[in-house]
Amino acid sequence: MKIIKDYNETEVVDVIEITEANLVNDYAIKISFNDGSTQVVDFKPFLSKALHPSISKYLDTSLFREFKVINGNLNWNDYDLIFPIHDLYEGKIG
Repeated sequence: MKIIKDYNETEVVDVIEITEANLVNDYAIKISFNDGSTQVVDFKPFLSKALHPSISKYLDTSLFREFKVINGNLNWNDYDLIFPIHDLYEGKIG
């Protein structure tokens, strides 16, 4: 018996990770995922509603722009601010 893999099949991704993130405007980031999908997430409504100063400080655009993709996650200042991947994938934070 010979088993042949059909390379035209779509590969299923077990774990969703962020592969790239680019600032679109002051508080919106275009996020690319390892399954090929993208999402533009506007963080301003979340940040504007935040009552805790450790979160609301990211309304300062110079701080907000310092995000990085680390280990498939989008984070700020060594995990000072981070969101669940699923929420970012759905484009719904808050």
